[in-house]
Amino acid sequence: MNRNARLLIVLVVALAAAAVASFAAYRAIQNLPVKEVEVASVQAVVASRDLPVGSLLTKEDIKTVSWPARAVVPGSFTSTDPVVNRGLVVPVSENEPITESKLAAAGTGAGLPPTIPQGMRAISLKVNEVVGVAGFVVPGTRVDVLVTLSNAQVGTVSRIVLNNITVLASGTRFDQAKAQKEGQPIPTGVVTLLVTPEDAERLALAGNQGSVTLVLRNPLDGEPVKTAGTYLASLMGAPAPPPVEKTVQGRKVVRAAAPPKPEAPKPYVVETIRAAKRSEEAIR
Repeated sequence: MNRNARLLIVLVVALAAAAVASFAAYRAIQNLPVKEVEVASVQAVVASRDLPVGSLLTKEDIKTVSWPARAVVPGSFTSTDPVVNRGLVVPVSENEPITESKLAAAGTGAGLPPTIPQGMRAISLKVNEVVGVAGFVVPGTRVDVLVTLSNAQVGTVSRIVLNNITVLASGTRFDQAKAQKEGQPIPTGVVTLLVTPEDAERLALAGNQGSVTLVLRNPLDGEPVKTAGTYLASLMGAPAPPPVEKTVQGRKVVRAAAPPKPEAPKPYVVETIRAAKRSEEAIR
């Protein structure tokens, strides 16, 4: 037997032995008993499906699951009894734990009213495609309120009167989760805003005395804006001066200051060069 034949036999035997050993190890690992490590857990109430804000929770909307005891969510519930028949003040996703902060107070029911924080008010405005920013003023967005007024004292002026106001509802349905998730516009004729009582008074007066426009904000831009307003006279020239306050017979009267006189046109200047002499002549 030559050298090459002996080498081939050794390789075949080695491969066969390796295959038998691998198969034996595989079978031995499969036959090992499974060791289960018991993890301490507690019961937690979670949503059985996606729930929009304002929903009145029923037994079909929630369920209990095992939750690791080392990672209990603060304010969560271990039983469904304290959760049933309470309204949601925020939207909840499927299998998300239900906590006290996500629920309205017991007995307040469901819908829009429980979502209004204490000390705040909800006020609705009639809007169109222009006022409602082409339908992109959806629940959860933030807007500035711009008012345009026209009267004999100050003339026509436009100014932002409310800053960073939360939109509670668009139209008659305040749950528009799909439109918010996909960024779709919501054509509507009514928008409901969350304001303080003082801002509600200002907004009602502004809507009665002039026209209201909503200005959509970036959700990350929360800085308040303070402007002096834009007057009609300033659109075509220098900014209009502020109104003048005068006291007439013990009463304070506010009058719009007269707009500044336009500047006289500057004369044309013609440069003349005669030989080595250079001169300029004004032509009016």
